[in-house]
Order: sequence, then structure tokens, then C-alpha cells
Amino acid sequence: QVRLVESGGGLVQTGDSLRLSCAASGRTVGHWAVSWFRQAPGKEREFVAAAKGSDTYYGNSVNGRFSISRDNTMNIVDLQMDSLKPEYSAVYYCPTGAPVPASEPRRYVYWGQGTQVTVSS
Repeated sequence: QVRLVESGGGLVQTGDSLRLSCAASGRTVGHWAVSWFRQAPGKEREFVAAAKGSDTYYGNSVNGRFSISRDNTMNIVDLQMDSLKPEYSAVYYCPTGAPVPASEPRRYVYWGQGTQVTVSS
């Protein structure tokens, strides 16, 4: 089993930055893609970014404001978010278990509880 714990969320103002962190434990996840999704109330889960090895991928809504990175152990994945906007408010999740990066939530096996990001205007 894999346990994922997201952290770093909070309440910020428009234009601020946040750095989210995802820690995986239980087994190594280096051979899988690790991604970030977000879900706002009443909306579907949305792909934000993914990393596998040294490759990174981003959703269309990110617009260059976010950057995903993995540490050398491959079990910690961070999401640097800059120039935040109110529409980025959501619960952010970091799933893994997909053999390749994917934008569909159903491709991922393991999910954490998420961390809330709220951007005030």
C-alpha cells in the first residue's frame, strides 16, 4: 500500500505564492507518475501537473504559473504555485499509481486526503 500526505495549503491573497508538498510512504513510487489534481466545490477533479522521472507535464489551466518537482528519493513531489488567483481555490490532491502521466483521475490508484488552497480576492 502507498500512503500519500499532502501539505502546504492555506489561505492566501491574489498574487501570492504557495508551495504544496506530497510525501509518499509505504513503498517507493519512483517508477510511477505522481501528479497534482485539484477539485473545487461542485466541479470535477482537474489535472494540474504530473512528473515522472525528469519529465514534467502541465494542465492547460496552469498557464506557466505552477512548477512541479520531485526530490532525489522520488517520494516527495512539490508543486510551486505562483501568481495565485481566486479560481485556483480548491482541494489539491497528489495521486500516484499510474504507469504514465495521465490527466484522467481514474488512471491513478492511490490518493491522499488533499490540502485546501483558498485564494481570496
